[in-house]
Amino acid sequence: MFVETSHLPPKLGNIVHSDPNISTTNINHDDADNNYNARHSSFSAYEANRLSGEGSPMMMSPWNQGSPFSKSPWSKFDDQDGNSQNIPQNGLIGSLIREEGHIYSLATKNDLLYTGSDSKNIRVWKNLKEFAAFKSNSGLVKAIIISGEKIFTGHQDGKVRVWKIQAKNPGTYKRAGTLPSFFDIFKASIKPSNYVEVKRNRTGLWIKHVDAISCLSMDQTHGLLYSASWDRTFKVWNVDNSKCIESVKAHDDAVNSVVTSVEGIVYTGSADGTVKVWQRENSGKNTKHVFVQTLLNQECAVTALAVNRTGSIVYCGSSDGVVNFWEREKQLSHGGVLKGHKLAILCLAAAGNLVLSGSADKTICVWRREKSVHTLLSVLTGHNGPVKCLAVEEDKESTGSDQKWVVYSGSLDKSVKVWSVSEKAPMMMQNNMHGDNVTWDSVPSAKY
Repeated sequence: MFVETSHLPPKLGNIVHSDPNISTTNINHDDADNNYNARHSSFSAYEANRLSGEGSPMMMSPWNQGSPFSKSPWSKFDDQDGNSQNIPQNGLIGSLIREEGHIYSLATKNDLLYTGSDSKNIRVWKNLKEFAAFKSNSGLVKAIIISGEKIFTGHQDGKVRVWKIQAKNPGTYKRAGTLPSFFDIFKASIKPSNYVEVKRNRTGLWIKHVDAISCLSMDQTHGLLYSASWDRTFKVWNVDNSKCIESVKAHDDAVNSVVTSVEGIVYTGSADGTVKVWQRENSGKNTKHVFVQTLLNQECAVTALAVNRTGSIVYCGSSDGVVNFWEREKQLSHGGVLKGHKLAILCLAAAGNLVLSGSADKTICVWRREKSVHTLLSVLTGHNGPVKCLAVEEDKESTGSDQKWVVYSGSLDKSVKVWSVSEKAPMMMQNNMHGDNVTWDSVPSAKY
Protein backbone atom coordinates (compact mmCIF):
# COMPACT_ATOMS: atom_id res chain seq x y z
CA MET A 1 0.00 0.00 0.00
CA PHE A 2 2.82 2.40 0.82
CA VAL A 3 4.65 4.08 -2.00
CA GLU A 4 8.40 3.72 -1.68
CA THR A 5 10.21 7.02 -1.97
CA SER A 6 13.62 5.68 -2.84
CA HIS A 7 12.77 4.91 -6.47
CA LEU A 8 11.72 8.25 -7.89
CA PRO A 9 12.00 8.63 -11.66
CA PRO A 10 14.84 10.70 -13.10
CA LYS A 11 14.15 14.31 -14.10
CA LEU A 12 12.31 14.60 -17.36
CA GLY A 13 12.45 16.93 -20.27
CA ASN A 14 9.66 19.47 -20.53
CA ILE A 15 6.22 17.90 -20.73
CA VAL A 16 3.54 20.15 -22.10
CA HIS A 17 0.41 18.90 -20.46
CA SER A 18 -0.43 17.97 -16.90
CA ASP A 19 -2.63 15.21 -18.31
CA PRO A 20 -0.82 11.87 -18.35
CA ASN A 21 -2.74 10.54 -21.36
CA ILE A 22 -1.96 13.40 -23.73
CA SER A 23 0.21 12.59 -26.68
CA THR A 24 0.54 13.32 -30.35
CA THR A 25 0.25 9.59 -30.92
CA ASN A 26 -2.56 7.22 -30.03
CA ILE A 27 -2.03 5.67 -26.63
CA ASN A 28 -4.13 3.16 -24.76
CA HIS A 29 -5.79 4.98 -21.87
CA ASP A 30 -5.28 1.99 -19.60
CA ASP A 31 -1.53 2.39 -20.04
CA ALA A 32 -1.60 6.15 -19.58
CA ASP A 33 0.33 6.28 -16.35
CA ASN A 34 3.00 3.91 -17.62
CA ASN A 35 3.55 5.97 -20.75
CA TYR A 36 3.63 9.36 -19.04
CA ASN A 37 7.34 9.52 -18.40
CA ALA A 38 8.21 8.79 -22.02
CA ARG A 39 6.45 11.83 -23.45
CA HIS A 40 8.03 15.03 -24.66
CA SER A 41 6.75 18.52 -25.31
CA SER A 42 4.48 18.87 -28.30
CA PHE A 43 3.43 22.46 -27.72
CA SER A 44 4.67 23.60 -31.08
CA ALA A 45 1.99 21.40 -32.62
CA TYR A 46 -0.96 23.05 -30.91
CA GLU A 47 -3.03 23.68 -34.03
CA ALA A 48 -6.81 23.87 -34.01
CA ASN A 49 -7.11 20.44 -35.62
CA ARG A 50 -4.69 18.77 -33.23
CA LEU A 51 -5.77 15.40 -31.95
CA SER A 52 -4.77 14.12 -28.54
CA GLY A 53 -5.41 11.12 -26.38
CA GLU A 54 -8.38 12.85 -24.80
CA GLY A 55 -9.67 14.29 -28.08
CA SER A 56 -9.36 11.13 -30.15
CA PRO A 57 -12.00 10.23 -32.75
CA MET A 58 -13.18 7.41 -30.52
CA MET A 59 -13.71 9.67 -27.50
CA MET A 60 -15.31 12.46 -29.54
CA SER A 61 -17.70 10.16 -31.36
CA PRO A 62 -21.38 11.01 -30.79
CA TRP A 63 -21.91 7.31 -30.05
CA ASN A 64 -19.74 7.74 -26.97
CA GLN A 65 -21.73 10.64 -25.48
CA GLY A 66 -24.46 9.85 -22.99
CA SER A 67 -27.45 12.02 -22.22
CA PRO A 68 -26.99 14.18 -19.11
CA PHE A 69 -30.52 13.31 -18.07
CA SER A 70 -30.20 9.56 -18.11
CA LYS A 71 -29.24 8.03 -14.80
CA SER A 72 -25.57 7.21 -14.63
CA PRO A 73 -24.63 3.72 -13.37
CA TRP A 74 -22.53 4.99 -10.50
CA SER A 75 -22.29 2.72 -7.51
CA LYS A 76 -21.94 3.40 -3.82
CA PHE A 77 -20.79 1.08 -1.12
CA ASP A 78 -20.52 1.27 2.64
CA ASP A 79 -18.57 -0.84 5.09
CA GLN A 80 -19.68 -4.43 5.29
CA ASP A 81 -21.93 -4.23 8.34
CA GLY A 82 -23.42 -0.87 7.34
CA ASN A 83 -22.08 0.96 10.39
CA SER A 84 -20.38 4.19 9.32
CA GLN A 85 -18.63 4.39 12.68
CA ASN A 86 -16.39 1.56 11.50
CA ILE A 87 -14.86 3.75 8.80
CA PRO A 88 -11.19 4.25 9.64
CA GLN A 89 -9.90 7.73 10.40
CA ASN A 90 -8.29 7.93 6.98
CA GLY A 91 -10.17 5.61 4.68
CA LEU A 92 -12.62 5.05 1.87
CA ILE A 93 -16.27 6.07 2.30
CA GLY A 94 -17.58 5.18 -1.13
CA SER A 95 -16.70 4.71 -4.77
CA LEU A 96 -18.60 6.20 -7.69
CA ILE A 97 -17.97 4.29 -10.89
CA ARG A 98 -19.29 4.92 -14.38
CA GLU A 99 -18.29 4.36 -17.97
CA GLU A 100 -18.98 7.89 -19.21
CA GLY A 101 -15.39 9.06 -19.36
CA HIS A 102 -12.18 9.88 -17.53
CA ILE A 103 -12.68 12.33 -14.65
CA TYR A 104 -10.74 15.56 -15.23
CA SER A 105 -12.27 18.04 -12.80
CA LEU A 106 -14.11 18.23 -9.47
CA ALA A 107 -15.66 20.98 -7.37
CA THR A 108 -17.67 20.87 -4.18
CA LYS A 109 -19.88 23.32 -2.32
CA ASN A 110 -22.77 22.99 0.14
CA ASP A 111 -22.85 19.18 0.02
CA LEU A 112 -22.92 19.17 -3.79
CA LEU A 113 -20.20 17.53 -5.88
CA TYR A 114 -19.66 18.62 -9.49
CA THR A 115 -17.80 16.28 -11.83
CA GLY A 116 -16.37 17.02 -15.27
CA SER A 117 -15.09 14.39 -17.66
CA ASP A 118 -14.20 13.90 -21.30
CA SER A 119 -17.89 13.60 -22.09
CA LYS A 120 -19.99 16.75 -22.58
CA ASN A 121 -21.85 16.22 -19.33
CA ILE A 122 -21.26 18.00 -16.03
CA ARG A 123 -22.96 16.01 -13.31
CA VAL A 124 -24.06 17.13 -9.87
CA TRP A 125 -24.14 14.71 -6.94
CA LYS A 126 -25.66 14.95 -3.47
CA ASN A 127 -25.12 12.36 -0.76
CA LEU A 128 -23.36 10.20 -3.37
CA LYS A 129 -26.49 10.13 -5.53
CA GLU A 130 -27.10 11.87 -8.83
CA PHE A 131 -28.88 15.17 -8.19
CA ALA A 132 -28.70 17.05 -11.50
CA ALA A 133 -26.83 17.31 -14.79
CA PHE A 134 -26.20 19.81 -17.53
CA LYS A 135 -24.63 19.41 -20.93
CA SER A 136 -22.15 21.66 -22.73
CA ASN A 137 -21.47 22.02 -26.44
CA SER A 138 -17.91 20.85 -25.89
CA GLY A 139 -16.59 17.90 -23.97
CA LEU A 140 -13.36 17.59 -22.03
CA VAL A 141 -14.31 19.63 -18.98
CA LYS A 142 -10.84 20.49 -17.68
CA ALA A 143 -11.79 22.68 -14.71
CA ILE A 144 -14.81 23.57 -12.57
CA ILE A 145 -15.10 26.45 -10.10
CA ILE A 146 -18.09 27.76 -8.15
CA SER A 147 -18.82 31.38 -7.23
CA GLY A 148 -22.12 32.15 -5.56
CA GLU A 149 -24.92 30.91 -7.80
CA LYS A 150 -22.63 30.64 -10.83
CA ILE A 151 -20.59 27.65 -11.98
CA PHE A 152 -17.65 28.21 -14.35
CA THR A 153 -16.32 25.36 -16.48
CA GLY A 154 -13.10 25.42 -18.51
CA HIS A 155 -12.92 23.31 -21.65
CA GLN A 156 -10.53 21.77 -24.13
CA ASP A 157 -11.79 24.17 -26.81
CA GLY A 158 -10.33 27.15 -24.91
CA LYS A 159 -13.66 28.55 -23.73
CA VAL A 160 -15.04 29.19 -20.26
CA ARG A 161 -18.74 28.45 -19.95
CA VAL A 162 -20.95 30.00 -17.29
CA TRP A 163 -23.94 28.26 -15.69
CA LYS A 164 -26.53 29.49 -13.23
CA ILE A 165 -28.59 27.59 -10.69
CA GLN A 166 -32.29 28.27 -11.14
CA ALA A 167 -33.70 29.79 -7.95
CA LYS A 168 -37.12 28.14 -8.34
CA ASN A 169 -35.58 24.73 -9.02
CA PRO A 170 -32.15 24.13 -7.44
CA GLY A 171 -31.79 20.96 -9.51
CA THR A 172 -31.90 22.89 -12.78
CA TYR A 173 -28.87 24.58 -14.35
CA LYS A 174 -28.98 26.86 -17.35
CA ARG A 175 -26.14 28.23 -19.38
CA ALA A 176 -25.68 31.94 -18.70
CA GLY A 177 -22.95 32.67 -21.21
CA THR A 178 -19.50 31.97 -22.58
CA LEU A 179 -16.20 33.75 -21.92
CA PRO A 180 -15.50 35.59 -24.11
CA SER A 181 -18.99 36.28 -25.45
CA PHE A 182 -19.69 36.29 -29.18
CA PHE A 183 -20.45 40.02 -29.00
CA ASP A 184 -17.11 40.77 -27.27
CA ILE A 185 -15.25 38.75 -29.90
CA PHE A 186 -17.02 40.59 -32.70
CA LYS A 187 -16.40 43.97 -31.10
CA ALA A 188 -12.71 43.23 -30.44
CA SER A 189 -12.13 41.86 -33.94
CA ILE A 190 -12.81 45.26 -35.50
CA LYS A 191 -9.68 46.84 -34.00
CA PRO A 192 -6.36 45.59 -35.39
CA SER A 193 -4.67 46.52 -32.09
CA ASN A 194 -6.62 43.72 -30.36
CA TYR A 195 -4.69 41.08 -32.30
CA VAL A 196 -1.53 39.67 -30.73
CA GLU A 197 0.94 37.02 -31.78
CA VAL A 198 -0.15 33.65 -30.41
CA LYS A 199 2.33 31.56 -32.36
CA ARG A 200 4.99 32.14 -34.99
CA ASN A 201 3.33 33.82 -37.96
CA ARG A 202 -0.07 33.48 -36.33
CA THR A 203 -2.17 36.13 -34.58
CA GLY A 204 -5.34 36.01 -32.53
CA LEU A 205 -7.53 38.18 -30.33
CA TRP A 206 -6.00 38.77 -26.93
CA ILE A 207 -9.33 38.09 -25.16
CA LYS A 208 -9.49 34.52 -26.52
CA HIS A 209 -7.57 31.43 -25.46
CA VAL A 210 -6.24 29.61 -28.52
CA ASP A 211 -5.64 26.29 -26.79
CA ALA A 212 -7.12 24.16 -24.01
CA ILE A 213 -7.90 25.67 -20.62
CA SER A 214 -5.99 23.75 -17.99
CA CYS A 215 -7.08 25.42 -14.76
CA LEU A 216 -9.43 27.99 -13.21
CA SER A 217 -9.00 29.96 -9.99
CA MET A 218 -11.23 32.52 -8.30
CA ASP A 219 -10.53 35.63 -6.22
CA GLN A 220 -13.90 35.76 -4.50
CA THR A 221 -13.19 39.03 -2.69
CA HIS A 222 -12.55 41.02 -5.86
CA GLY A 223 -14.82 39.05 -8.20
CA LEU A 224 -11.99 37.99 -10.51
CA LEU A 225 -11.77 34.70 -12.38
CA TYR A 226 -8.37 33.46 -13.63
CA SER A 227 -8.05 30.99 -16.50
CA ALA A 228 -4.77 29.26 -17.38
CA SER A 229 -4.18 27.69 -20.77
CA TRP A 230 -1.83 25.59 -22.83
CA ASP A 231 -1.49 28.70 -25.02
CA ARG A 232 1.11 29.96 -22.46
CA THR A 233 -1.12 32.71 -21.05
CA PHE A 234 -3.42 33.31 -18.15
CA LYS A 235 -6.38 35.62 -18.49
CA VAL A 236 -8.30 37.64 -15.90
CA TRP A 237 -12.09 37.99 -16.10
CA ASN A 238 -14.48 40.32 -14.28
CA VAL A 239 -17.20 37.99 -13.00
CA ASP A 240 -19.82 40.74 -12.76
CA ASN A 241 -19.77 41.72 -16.45
CA SER A 242 -18.00 38.65 -17.93
CA LYS A 243 -15.31 40.84 -19.55
CA CYS A 244 -11.70 39.82 -20.08
CA ILE A 245 -9.74 42.61 -18.42
CA GLU A 246 -6.21 41.30 -18.92
CA SER A 247 -4.18 38.66 -20.72
CA VAL A 248 -0.70 37.82 -19.44
CA LYS A 249 1.92 36.03 -21.54
CA ALA A 250 3.19 34.14 -18.53
CA HIS A 251 5.44 31.28 -19.67
CA ASP A 252 7.42 29.76 -22.52
CA ASP A 253 5.28 26.64 -22.54
CA ALA A 254 1.80 25.48 -21.51
CA VAL A 255 0.48 26.93 -18.24
CA ASN A 256 -0.74 23.95 -16.25
CA SER A 257 -1.92 25.70 -13.09
CA VAL A 258 -2.91 29.11 -11.71
CA VAL A 259 -3.86 29.83 -8.09
CA THR A 260 -4.82 33.07 -6.38
CA SER A 261 -3.76 33.93 -2.86
CA VAL A 262 -4.09 36.71 -0.31
CA GLU A 263 -3.19 40.34 -1.00
CA GLY A 264 -3.49 40.01 -4.77
CA ILE A 265 -0.73 37.42 -5.20
CA VAL A 266 -1.10 34.94 -8.07
CA TYR A 267 1.05 31.87 -8.74
CA THR A 268 1.43 30.12 -12.10
CA GLY A 269 3.11 26.80 -12.93
CA SER A 270 4.13 25.66 -16.39
CA ALA A 271 5.44 22.84 -18.50
CA ASP A 272 8.53 25.01 -18.95
CA GLY A 273 9.51 23.94 -15.42
CA THR A 274 8.95 27.28 -13.69
CA VAL A 275 6.72 28.61 -10.94
CA LYS A 276 6.17 32.37 -11.17
CA VAL A 277 4.75 34.91 -8.75
CA TRP A 278 2.55 37.81 -9.93
CA GLN A 279 1.22 40.80 -8.00
CA ARG A 280 -2.12 42.37 -8.88
CA GLU A 281 -2.00 46.16 -9.09
CA ASN A 282 -5.06 48.37 -9.50
CA SER A 283 -4.79 51.73 -11.22
CA GLY A 284 -8.20 53.36 -11.36
CA LYS A 285 -10.46 51.00 -13.27
CA ASN A 286 -7.53 49.08 -14.74
CA THR A 287 -6.11 45.86 -13.31
CA LYS A 288 -2.58 44.77 -14.09
CA HIS A 289 -0.53 41.79 -12.94
CA VAL A 290 3.16 42.48 -12.51
CA PHE A 291 5.81 39.74 -12.49
CA VAL A 292 7.52 39.52 -9.08
CA GLN A 293 9.83 36.52 -9.08
CA THR A 294 10.45 32.94 -10.21
CA LEU A 295 10.25 30.45 -7.35
CA LEU A 296 11.37 27.40 -9.30
CA ASN A 297 13.21 26.75 -12.54
CA GLN A 298 13.73 23.07 -13.29
CA GLU A 299 13.91 20.65 -16.20
CA CYS A 300 10.71 18.73 -15.46
CA ALA A 301 7.22 20.15 -15.93
CA VAL A 302 5.26 21.84 -13.15
CA THR A 303 1.89 20.10 -13.15
CA ALA A 304 -0.06 21.40 -10.13
CA LEU A 305 -0.13 24.23 -7.57
CA ALA A 306 -2.01 24.76 -4.30
CA VAL A 307 -2.05 27.44 -1.62
CA ASN A 308 -3.35 26.97 1.92
CA ARG A 309 -6.25 29.10 3.14
CA THR A 310 -4.12 31.73 4.89
CA GLY A 311 -1.75 32.01 1.92
CA SER A 312 1.26 31.20 4.09
CA ILE A 313 2.36 28.11 2.13
CA VAL A 314 2.43 27.48 -1.62
CA TYR A 315 2.86 23.93 -2.91
CA CYS A 316 4.08 22.83 -6.33
CA GLY A 317 3.79 19.35 -7.83
CA SER A 318 5.99 18.24 -10.71
CA SER A 319 6.26 15.48 -13.27
CA ASP A 320 9.15 13.94 -11.31
CA GLY A 321 6.77 13.01 -8.46
CA VAL A 322 8.10 15.64 -6.02
CA VAL A 323 6.17 18.36 -4.16
CA ASN A 324 8.12 21.54 -3.36
CA PHE A 325 6.83 24.19 -0.97
CA TRP A 326 7.63 27.78 -0.07
CA GLU A 327 6.81 29.82 3.02
CA ARG A 328 5.42 33.30 2.47
CA GLU A 329 6.25 34.44 6.02
CA LYS A 330 9.90 33.84 5.15
CA GLN A 331 9.79 35.92 1.94
CA LEU A 332 8.77 32.84 -0.05
CA SER A 333 11.94 30.99 0.83
CA HIS A 334 12.04 27.32 -0.11
CA GLY A 335 10.74 25.21 2.76
CA GLY A 336 11.55 21.71 1.53
CA VAL A 337 10.32 18.81 -0.59
CA LEU A 338 7.75 16.08 -0.04
CA LYS A 339 8.65 12.74 -1.59
CA GLY A 340 5.91 10.14 -1.56
CA HIS A 341 5.17 9.26 -5.19
CA LYS A 342 6.82 7.17 -7.87
CA LEU A 343 5.31 9.02 -10.82
CA ALA A 344 4.15 12.50 -11.77
CA ILE A 345 2.07 14.66 -9.43
CA LEU A 346 -1.17 15.52 -11.26
CA CYS A 347 -3.13 17.44 -8.61
CA LEU A 348 -2.79 19.09 -5.20
CA ALA A 349 -5.25 20.29 -2.57
CA ALA A 350 -4.72 22.08 0.75
CA ALA A 351 -7.22 21.98 3.63
CA GLY A 352 -6.58 23.04 7.20
CA ASN A 353 -3.19 21.66 8.19
CA LEU A 354 -3.28 19.03 5.46
CA VAL A 355 -2.00 18.93 1.91
CA LEU A 356 -2.98 16.11 -0.45
CA SER A 357 -1.17 15.05 -3.60
CA GLY A 358 -2.65 12.89 -6.35
CA SER A 359 -0.36 11.11 -8.78
CA ALA A 360 -0.06 9.13 -11.98
CA ASP A 361 1.04 6.26 -9.70
CA LYS A 362 -2.71 5.91 -8.78
CA THR A 363 -2.26 6.96 -5.13
CA ILE A 364 -3.04 9.97 -2.94
CA CYS A 365 -0.59 11.04 -0.25
CA VAL A 366 -1.99 12.84 2.81
CA TRP A 367 0.51 15.13 4.58
CA ARG A 368 0.03 17.00 7.86
CA ARG A 369 1.92 20.25 8.37
CA GLU A 370 3.20 21.41 11.74
CA LYS A 371 5.11 24.65 11.22
CA SER A 372 7.64 23.72 8.52
CA VAL A 373 7.57 19.96 9.08
CA HIS A 374 5.27 17.77 7.00
CA THR A 375 4.31 14.29 8.18
CA LEU A 376 3.04 11.63 5.79
CA LEU A 377 -0.15 10.39 7.47
CA SER A 378 -1.60 8.09 4.84
CA VAL A 379 -1.27 6.79 1.32
CA LEU A 380 -4.78 6.32 -0.05
CA THR A 381 -4.95 3.51 -2.59
CA GLY A 382 -7.78 2.04 -4.62
CA HIS A 383 -7.82 3.86 -7.95
CA ASN A 384 -6.92 1.81 -11.02
CA GLY A 385 -5.71 4.82 -13.00
CA PRO A 386 -3.87 8.11 -12.50
CA VAL A 387 -5.46 10.45 -9.94
CA LYS A 388 -6.24 13.56 -11.99
CA CYS A 389 -8.16 15.88 -9.63
CA LEU A 390 -8.97 16.46 -5.96
CA ALA A 391 -11.66 18.39 -4.07
CA VAL A 392 -11.99 18.79 -0.30
CA GLU A 393 -14.78 19.92 2.02
CA GLU A 394 -15.07 19.99 5.79
CA ASP A 395 -16.71 16.97 7.39
CA LYS A 396 -19.91 17.84 9.28
CA GLU A 397 -18.75 15.59 12.12
CA SER A 398 -15.55 17.57 12.46
CA THR A 399 -14.77 19.01 15.91
CA GLY A 400 -12.19 21.37 17.28
CA SER A 401 -10.26 18.46 18.75
CA ASP A 402 -10.55 16.31 15.63
CA GLN A 403 -10.60 18.22 12.34
CA LYS A 404 -11.99 15.93 9.63
CA TRP A 405 -12.31 16.39 5.89
CA VAL A 406 -14.18 14.67 3.08
CA VAL A 407 -11.85 14.22 0.12
CA TYR A 408 -13.04 13.52 -3.43
CA SER A 409 -10.59 12.11 -5.96
CA GLY A 410 -11.22 11.83 -9.69
CA SER A 411 -9.25 9.43 -11.82
CA LEU A 412 -8.59 8.38 -15.37
CA ASP A 413 -10.07 5.03 -14.33
CA LYS A 414 -13.46 6.80 -14.84
CA SER A 415 -14.29 6.80 -11.13
CA VAL A 416 -14.59 9.22 -8.23
CA LYS A 417 -13.69 7.97 -4.77
CA VAL A 418 -14.76 9.58 -1.52
CA TRP A 419 -12.47 9.46 1.51
CA SER A 420 -12.69 10.42 5.16
CA VAL A 421 -9.47 12.07 6.33
CA SER A 422 -8.65 13.20 9.87
CA GLU A 423 -5.87 15.56 10.88
CA LYS A 424 -5.56 13.53 14.09
CA ALA A 425 -5.00 10.26 12.26
CA PRO A 426 -2.00 8.37 13.59
CA MET A 427 1.20 8.73 11.62
CA MET A 428 1.71 5.78 9.33
CA MET A 429 4.50 3.27 9.92
CA GLN A 430 5.63 1.06 7.09
CA ASN A 431 8.38 -1.40 6.42
CA ASN A 432 11.16 -0.08 4.25
CA MET A 433 12.91 -2.18 1.65
CA HIS A 434 15.26 -3.63 4.28
CA GLY A 435 12.42 -4.75 6.53
CA ASP A 436 13.06 -2.17 9.27
CA ASN A 437 10.29 0.00 10.70
CA VAL A 438 10.55 3.63 9.71
CA THR A 439 8.47 6.65 10.68
CA TRP A 440 7.87 9.59 8.38
CA ASP A 441 7.79 12.61 10.67
CA SER A 442 10.90 14.37 9.41
CA VAL A 443 11.93 13.01 6.01
CA PRO A 444 9.55 15.01 3.76
CA SER A 445 10.73 18.47 4.76
CA ALA A 446 14.42 17.96 4.07
CA LYS A 447 16.01 20.87 2.21
CA TYR A 448 17.73 20.46 -1.13
